[in-house]
Amino acid sequence: MMATSGVEVEELLSPTKEFLLTYLMPEKCYNYFFVDLYFLHVPCWKIVLSRTVGIWIFLGTVMAQLPQLWRILRARSASGISWWSVVLQIYAITGPVVFCITNNFPLEAWAERLFMLIQCLAISFLIQHYSGNTIKGVLLFLSYSCVMWLLTFPLVPENVVSTMQASSMLAVVASRLIQAATNYFRGNTGQLSPLSVFLVFTGSLALIFTSRQETGDWSSLSTLTHVMAACFSCLLLGQVVCYRDCRTKNKTD
Repeated sequence: MMATSGVEVEELLSPTKEFLLTYLMPEKCYNYFFVDLYFLHVPCWKIVLSRTVGIWIFLGTVMAQLPQLWRILRARSASGISWWSVVLQIYAITGPVVFCITNNFPLEAWAERLFMLIQCLAISFLIQHYSGNTIKGVLLFLSYSCVMWLLTFPLVPENVVSTMQASSMLAVVASRLIQAATNYFRGNTGQLSPLSVFLVFTGSLALIFTSRQETGDWSSLSTLTHVMAACFSCLLLGQVVCYRDCRTKNKTD
């Protein structure tokens, strides 16, 4: 019976072990933690923390706009979402994507940015579409495609692409500031997805951590821009909570 129960326990733990080994730790760290019950192995904790932050960044950046896209499609409305905020997000992603293309980086090195770009372009089009400006949305998409195509030409000076890439984080900060200002002047967050805002905020915190680890300095421009982006993301999250509470209070009155 004991042997049978041991096999059953092993089968029960197998999916968990597979998940941990695939995403969070190498097998030697699994053995330290769950076989030897040695939980003070610092190098293994660093590996686990690094991989956890990587997953955190993936969810907070790459996947963040999917809930927003779904919310717009479900409501058939993009009210409250600033088009200029989305345009700045597109600009922020375009620079790194063009840089990767012009330097012939393999697709797997920048596929997540391409996925983010597609999401933002879709949201930008839907804002125009649900505002009754479908033709304008199509023309803007075609114009962007032409500009993107021109930027990948060898004749484009390298400093243009590098400047776009260097200013991408400032564009992210400006994007969140514009959306926060839009929420404030409207007095509500419209179709802004709380889940997307939360994922963006947590992703910003993870980016601060990685930037701090890479530079080793809180005063570096990279870290400071990530901190500013996180602050405005926190402001957006606060607005989502505040305006939701206001709507709930108005309904009960």
